[in-house]
Amino acid sequence: QVQLVESGGAMVQPGGSLRLSCAASGFAFGSALMSWFRQAPEKEREFVASISPSGTNTPYATSVLGRFTVSRDNAKNMVYLQMTNLAPEDTAVYFCKTILDDGISRWGKGTLVTVSL
Repeated sequence: QVQLVESGGAMVQPGGSLRLSCAASGFAFGSALMSWFRQAPEKEREFVASISPSGTNTPYATSVLGRFTVSRDNAKNMVYLQMTNLAPEDTAVYFCKTILDDGISRWGKGTLVTVSL
């Protein structure tokens, strides 16, 4: 059974940092493209970053480029999102996603990040 479990969300002040984690199981993690998406209140879900199986390719959304860093540990079946210089507009539920060989996207349940004074 494919499972993606996000953690690390919290309330943080503007300018602060957080590291999100996604624990994966039930599939060949080491050969899977992993992605982070987010959904702010009353907005559509949007792409944040992704990381290739080897970790060498890491595209980012323009809005987070230079502030967020995606990484993975294939030995632990984990993917991370290090977020720095957070702003109120980063407030959202952050989701971990993968697409397996069947072409169907798998999503975690998300973790809430709130950036506020």
